[in-house]
Amino acid sequence: MISMATAEDFPFLYRLYMHPATNPWLLYEVQPMEAFLPELRMLTERQMLYVYSRDGVPVGMFKLQPMKHRNSHIVYLGGVAIDPDHGGRGHGTAMITSAVALSRSQGFRRMELTVATSNTRAIGVYERAGFSFEGVLRDYSYLASEGRYIDEQVMGLLFED
Repeated sequence: MISMATAEDFPFLYRLYMHPATNPWLLYEVQPMEAFLPELRMLTERQMLYVYSRDGVPVGMFKLQPMKHRNSHIVYLGGVAIDPDHGGRGHGTAMITSAVALSRSQGFRRMELTVATSNTRAIGVYERAGFSFEGVLRDYSYLASEGRYIDEQVMGLLFED
């Protein structure tokens, strides 16, 4: 089940964003909770951040960012993470499938994302959910904690009429 994130979810979301196993694949550098709270507030106020739960327990998160103007038919999927304590049980595929269904029901025609080219596990999940490879963005993200750039691949999914 997916639900819009609320302030009650902040401890779970912060833990996922800053967890050593998930943080390298996400947008934000590791930082204290007080420093990250404004970002979590902004994402929840804009109703872009979602929590995926199984049997009432939060196990994952994702962000849906609608594009604007001539691209208003597109939604960007980002901030995707499954709690490492719940990994390897199919939650990633189930969560992405739910995010796709939600986006489709909201009238979007296309969903897109970027993923580190070295994140083969996530790429497999996205492919199982119907996403296709569209290209590589070289030196796209900078990991300050590691002092290096990483390549990301663009993946897209067109919804059938």
